[in-house]
Amino acid sequence: MSGAKVLVVDDEPQILRALRLTLSRAGYEVATAETGEDAITVAATTLPDAVILDLVLPGLSGIDVCRQLRVWSGVPIVILSAVGDERDKVAALDAGADDYVTKPFGVEELLARLRASLRRTEPPSGPVLEVGRLRIDLEKQAVFVDGERVHLTPNEFAMLRLFAQNEGRLLTQRTILREVWGPAYERESHYLHVYVSQLRRKLETGGDEHYFLTEPGAGYRFVRSA
Repeated sequence: MSGAKVLVVDDEPQILRALRLTLSRAGYEVATAETGEDAITVAATTLPDAVILDLVLPGLSGIDVCRQLRVWSGVPIVILSAVGDERDKVAALDAGADDYVTKPFGVEELLARLRASLRRTEPPSGPVLEVGRLRIDLEKQAVFVDGERVHLTPNEFAMLRLFAQNEGRLLTQRTILREVWGPAYERESHYLHVYVSQLRRKLETGGDEHYFLTEPGAGYRFVRSA
């Protein structure tokens, strides 16, 4: 998605300079911020198409920035951080991040993951799907429960669309990861745990709705609520 606006948030000037140059050469329009507070301000004023975000920042942490952005924006957020253990990745995903790249990083890998995140925001064409109390408008990327709109992040919507288009079918963990994030993510099972939990929390709101069934050791199945 050349020409897209990307906000890069990092407190290391050399990283900001390198990423500005790399992204500009790749055809992106680049804005930068060095603190969490500045990131929120710049995001609100420039409305970027994607955010590349470090976790360790002066003031607000990257996790805090994710949470605040998710209050009002579904912009794709790619974490780029030297903090790389699984707990940190899960915490970032749970806060609303879409992807996680560990420093030191390969430029081509980062660009590929950025492109993948941007592709997931492109409106798909297709019908309106109705499953139980859910209404899923594929063209507008809108989801409703009993007529009330529910906000989903781009990755949450991509996963729900995959489930809804394969209603009743067992989808393996690798299949879901490959279709939503890409082949490079087929072993990143922690992504699934976080996102399925988030979808359950947002969509299974009445206590008796259970759309996402876990098949232990295999994957998940999307079924109509009883």
